[in-house]
Amino acid sequence: MSEKKILLGNEAIARGAYEAGVKVSAAYPGTPSTEISEAIAKYEEVYAEWSPNEKVAAEVAIGASIAGARSMCSMKHVGVNVAADPLFTAAYAGVGGGMVVVAADDPGMYSSQNEQDSRMVARAAMIPVLEPSDSAEAKAFTKLAFDLSEAYDTPVMVRSTTRLSHSQGIVELEERREKECVPYERNTAKYVMMPGNAIKRHVVVEARMKKLAEDACAMSVNRAEYRDTAVGFITSGIPYQYVREAMPEASVLKLGLVHPLPRKLIEEFASKVEKLYIFEELEPVIEEQVKSWGILKAVGKEIFTVQGEYSANMIRQRVPECGSQSDSGAAGQAVSGAASEKAASGETAPESGMSGQRSMAPASVPARPPILCPGCPHRSVYSVLNRLKIHAAGDIGCYTLGAVAPLSVVDTTICMGSSISTLHGMEKARGKEYIRDWVAVIGDSTFMHTGINSLMNMVYNQSCGTVVILDNSTTGMTGHQDHAATGKTLKGEVVPAIDILSLCRSLGIEHVYEISAFDLEGLEEAFRRETKRDAVSVIVTKAPCVLLKGVTFPNKCVPIPEKCRKCGACLRPGCPALTKNEDGTISIDETMCNGCGLCAKLCRLDAIEVRPR
Repeated sequence: MSEKKILLGNEAIARGAYEAGVKVSAAYPGTPSTEISEAIAKYEEVYAEWSPNEKVAAEVAIGASIAGARSMCSMKHVGVNVAADPLFTAAYAGVGGGMVVVAADDPGMYSSQNEQDSRMVARAAMIPVLEPSDSAEAKAFTKLAFDLSEAYDTPVMVRSTTRLSHSQGIVELEERREKECVPYERNTAKYVMMPGNAIKRHVVVEARMKKLAEDACAMSVNRAEYRDTAVGFITSGIPYQYVREAMPEASVLKLGLVHPLPRKLIEEFASKVEKLYIFEELEPVIEEQVKSWGILKAVGKEIFTVQGEYSANMIRQRVPECGSQSDSGAAGQAVSGAASEKAASGETAPESGMSGQRSMAPASVPARPPILCPGCPHRSVYSVLNRLKIHAAGDIGCYTLGAVAPLSVVDTTICMGSSISTLHGMEKARGKEYIRDWVAVIGDSTFMHTGINSLMNMVYNQSCGTVVILDNSTTGMTGHQDHAATGKTLKGEVVPAIDILSLCRSLGIEHVYEISAFDLEGLEEAFRRETKRDAVSVIVTKAPCVLLKGVTFPNKCVPIPEKCRKCGACLRPGCPALTKNEDGTISIDETMCNGCGLCAKLCRLDAIEVRPR
């Protein structure tokens, strides 16, 4: 008998790739996609790596595919932007061995700076898209994606969302099907995308997409479920689960291949239902195409929002016919509990038709803003910048939390690697005097991702400014993944680590310094000195992430109430281990304190003592 396991959607995608015979997997960690690579790295038959960024990951997968092997690259939706350059052209070149791109979107922006829709990118790139609805389909669709890739000579995108990626479902495990590498044959007309060749390949791409649209009408992943034809839904992915939960008797056209759309199948379904709804999260990708075909009775974003995550409650509140149907019925296999969670929280909807607003308003609950961990080295660095009233051009990482009170240092955050380029742009627009009270802050992993190019640009274009690399020895925000400067691969192999100081100096930067993130006096002296310098300078602040495996804390901080003058200096950095008592003195939660000593260093009265744990 085959084995069944409960897997996250991300684990199921990894399992699907493994069973499909994938040989090479490349990715950059990014929530909600990270666990795909962490899961696939456990299979010895698969080479899996953390690449410096998503563009490199895509190019690694393309190279493996051209060499004839099945390959995969995984990323979150904003990573698709980084990878867009090679992906758009890979659609023209086609594949050797099957190539799959996994894009994990984030409706609701649980961990992202925007909530873009990867289906729109795939449409522009002319890459077909499969969208599973639960863990079982996540595995099955990933395997299908490799078959479609080879059958139609194209990269294929598997689109996930946070809810699918991080929900669990029952998956039937099957044996790995080893796939022999496709023999390589030199074919410059196919793989060398100079203009003369690309023009001809564009014709191939258009013909491919047309054939896929026709064939999709007979694909089992696109299925019409006819029940009560008074109401019909066109939907896909996780929203399919919400439709089945809220209106189990409604007819549903469940789309597994969401690009290109099976036009004949959609037109047939639309003709058989009286009222037609299109229920898709984020952008009206399906809706706009359906209405452009003349199916004007379809109702979509007139009542459903383009923002945030959907739920079964949204259907109950927005679809008039829902009240006439039973709320019983199977909701499918993705046991995320999303709808019940939203119902329990007491969420309510705005008035119908307000598609520019969020679909649900959270119940009134105590605010719990995100905050840096006790002992986080970023807090120490930011406390000095805050005291010196220095602004920071920020980047993507845990350290983005330096934008909020009480630290309030980070003024800008755009995308991975943007902090250095942003500071450079300010200097070129307003001059070197303008940025005397500015620095760029960037983490070690993000510096490896796209910060190096930005720093190179500052040197090349004769800028001045101070770059602070917050080196905490890991990719902290996504769960402690390694990178090129940590000395360890995704598979756990120990390798030479990139020396950040030497790398910066190799770019021709004379003033490069390393300092402990908890050396407050040294940090203050370095910031004062370097922000006045008429040249590019780099300060690397060193201290490991407090949550990093193997990091130990030999000390703890203990308040001495009789010495306390209730000035509050120790509370200003906002460490959650410290609380203010009614009498104005402070308490330190010893279960939270990591003994970094920041509070003790800020206290001029020695009212906090650092003691051995």
